[in-house]
Amino acid sequence: MLHSRIEGEGKPLIIIHGFMGMGDNWKTLGGQYVANGFQVHALDMRNHGKSFHSDEFTYDAMVQDVADYVAENSLQKVDLIGHSMGGKAGMFFAMQHPELLNKLVVADIAPKYYTPHHQTELAALNVVDFSQKPDRAAVEATLSEYIEDAGTRQFLMKNLYWKEPGQLDFRFNLEVFNKEIDSIGQILPEGTVFNGSTLFLRGDKSKYIKDEDLDLISKHFPDYAIKTISNSGHWVHAENPKEFLEYTLDFLLE
Repeated sequence: MLHSRIEGEGKPLIIIHGFMGMGDNWKTLGGQYVANGFQVHALDMRNHGKSFHSDEFTYDAMVQDVADYVAENSLQKVDLIGHSMGGKAGMFFAMQHPELLNKLVVADIAPKYYTPHHQTELAALNVVDFSQKPDRAAVEATLSEYIEDAGTRQFLMKNLYWKEPGQLDFRFNLEVFNKEIDSIGQILPEGTVFNGSTLFLRGDKSKYIKDEDLDLISKHFPDYAIKTISNSGHWVHAENPKEFLEYTLDFLLE
């Protein structure tokens, strides 16, 4: 079963993080959804966070994990917010289990195919040699040789934990990420349709959802709306959380 952080009482809201993320990335926003009447289920997806590791890393497997989670927690129809990989997982979930889903929020990802583009991050992570028992500063120094952006480094550093005294490791399953990176960009199957209400959010500085993608979005999600978050790139929920919260609450509570 997936690891999750459950907070609040009320309407169930599942949150799915992006690639190499975890449910804890949504702690602050999760608390604000709780304050607005939701029971928040911030998931750690397979091979991420505190959830189990598996050689199978596909959207079909993720969808089954979420469906099992809904059943095991006796949830009825849920609302779902997913960012990036989590948004794509949410789209696949909507197509395969529309009976379990009320409203869907997709943050900065389209139903199209994306070519692998995490090579720099993976290269940096693969260079870290935990056999040398590096401390956090040493790990960050290694990452900084490949990754200039401090925010990206800190995002990846959140995955560090003490596997045992004096021995750091990453929580995510780096070995499987190396092998299965192509699966993250998978396209939504042609002809699949979710007729429920769907909100797409994109960053005004992001190139993940382009105007030319709207036709494809409308074919899969005929009842969709799209909003653009100002002053933000791909990490819309982190770069402009106020606007992200406003748009999502307006949508989920209407």
